[in-house]
Amino acid sequence: MPTPDAPFLPGLELARILYEEAVRPLLDDAFPGLRHAAARVGSGSEVLGFDTARSADHEWGPRLELFLAPDEVAEHGARIRRLLADRLPKEVRGWPTHFRQADDPLDPVGLMEPTDGPVNHRVSTQDVGTWLTRETGLTGLDPTRTEPTVRDWLATPQQKLAEATAGAVFHDGPGTLTAVRRRLAWYPDQVWRYLLACQWQRISQEEAFVGRCAEAGDDLGSAVVAGRLVRDLMRLCLLLERRYAPYGKWLGSAFGRLAVAEELMPSLRGALAATAYPERERHLCDAYETVASLQNESGLVEPVDPRRRPYHSRPFLVLRADRFAQALAGTVTDPDLRELPLTGGVDQWADNTDFLHRPAPIRAATSALGCDGERRPS
Repeated sequence: MPTPDAPFLPGLELARILYEEAVRPLLDDAFPGLRHAAARVGSGSEVLGFDTARSADHEWGPRLELFLAPDEVAEHGARIRRLLADRLPKEVRGWPTHFRQADDPLDPVGLMEPTDGPVNHRVSTQDVGTWLTRETGLTGLDPTRTEPTVRDWLATPQQKLAEATAGAVFHDGPGTLTAVRRRLAWYPDQVWRYLLACQWQRISQEEAFVGRCAEAGDDLGSAVVAGRLVRDLMRLCLLLERRYAPYGKWLGSAFGRLAVAEELMPSLRGALAATAYPERERHLCDAYETVASLQNESGLVEPVDPRRRPYHSRPFLVLRADRFAQALAGTVTDPDLRELPLTGGVDQWADNTDFLHRPAPIRAATSALGCDGERRPS
């Protein structure tokens, strides 16, 4: 689909204009007094603020989510969709409001396209609970009264939590959408400490492999492990700065917004670009020390020596990240979390995209790892 001859607008701004100038006036006219929320949340690069003109080639454009009470979705949902199909403007700021499905059955995305007839729009109508279950896998969460359980938190990928809490809410008459987003805005303190311990544990499991691979003549393997460690350090920094980590496409973009990014970028880039082990080790150790100092500054635990050191009797310099993992684990007092191995949330041990979009298998696997906690963590 050729991009319309219109200046690019961030998708959240386009959604706001769609609601304020088109959707809300139609709702006020046809359904006066209807309590609703309007937002752009869920999937889509614009929700996280990473969209560019390239994003317009699939499932991007004037889009919006409307939220009603469940009984009002049943009563008014179909009528609202027909109303908008018949009376929405054909474009917003030069961008079509009509979407057609791509012809490729293996890639059935929506593509903006001009139309002279009814608009096949991207304004959904749903209730908050149904949306939350579909987007995150969370079920039975009363957004006005209850918090997620330990298992809820550990079984929900950070990308899904980011999509549910980022974006923009343009109107929330009932207040329910705002309430659920507030509850999901960040982990409870005990879950946060546990996930930090698990992320340090991941790093501790591979930090010595960079040197051992190189010593065995496997410089490619050494570089691959270094890349994994760089990714884990980036995700650790997001955790430390209370930011949900998005999936791989946007990890670097999200990391670049952190306060520590400018200081840490040279070391991470150096570790990835290094063509010999000593340089790779030096850059990684510089990065370890920076992140370890950030951990100490958080005040979550008593400071741990952040300096590099040999890996036991072997001549590889590492942080010994397990020291930070154990220090944090020692502050976890929630009984459901204390009994768990340091495996963490689902996306700390799995990164298969198809798996991370299937809540039932995720919950089964999370339970198999020992997390059956149904209490609300503190």
